[in-house]
Amino acid sequence: MKHLLKLLDLTCDEIISLLNLADQLKYEQKRGIAHPHLAGKTLGMIFQKASTRTRVSFEVGMHQLGGSPLFLSASEMQLGRGEPIEDTAKVLSRYLDAIMIRTFAQSDVEGLAEHGTIPIINGLTDSWHPCQVLADLMTIREHKSVLKGLKLGYIGDGNNMANSLIVGCLKTGMDITLAIPAGYPPSKEALDFAKDYPDSFTLTEDTREAAKDADVIYTDVWASMGMEGEAEARRKAFEGYQVNGGLMALARPDAMVLHCLPAHRGEEITAEIIAGHPEIFDEAENRLHAQKAVLVTVMK
Repeated sequence: MKHLLKLLDLTCDEIISLLNLADQLKYEQKRGIAHPHLAGKTLGMIFQKASTRTRVSFEVGMHQLGGSPLFLSASEMQLGRGEPIEDTAKVLSRYLDAIMIRTFAQSDVEGLAEHGTIPIINGLTDSWHPCQVLADLMTIREHKSVLKGLKLGYIGDGNNMANSLIVGCLKTGMDITLAIPAGYPPSKEALDFAKDYPDSFTLTEDTREAAKDADVIYTDVWASMGMEGEAEARRKAFEGYQVNGGLMALARPDAMVLHCLPAHRGEEITAEIIAGHPEIFDEAENRLHAQKAVLVTVMK
């Protein structure tokens, strides 16, 4: 595994290997056991989108691994003045040991990998969010002990999270049912992948079908970053696509709730559900451990 561009590029064994390493690194970190696997290494972190969890988890993770993180705001780089992505990739490859980028276009991530000579990690694009789903799978396995055979019900937008959850769940043996309103589907690439799993994948507009007997209920904001101008139209389109007590009553009694955060309480999820499901914050913490596993795997 040279890069992490999207989960489609990984095998099930590679995903499980990352989860196992994340578990080990979390165990060591909780017990004060040093693990300086990346001593002397430098990670460049390019941000074209604002961030809380991505920046803090990668920055802290690199410090805990003995390396150095370098924050790079795209607006302050020559990228922001029109420098081609291939030139940026070639130059940064001579300074850094790896790049994490959080941006809009997946083509930027792919371009860095194509033209650079160092590992590239997708910290988020409009198409995919592989780091988040690795943390999600880690959290599910922590709480449920297994992945294979579990059902995840996703309620909301067919966005980068929906795309990545489709791939991550199906590759690891989970069933996934997505309840998404008409006009907001997952990407064609994700749906084409799901065609190979007809018995484990369902796309519907019915939230009850997604929630019924689910082991995990997942949701995300209705208007992702960069879609602020669509917020009001999306509120109308997604009316009824809220994770609340009534919906949770259809899931298994021990169902867990996940949200990649930030959450808009009262829109896609109620405040009561967040308060009653602290595993959402286990999920947020696990961004740190899952990403450390990615960093060690591609940089060591």
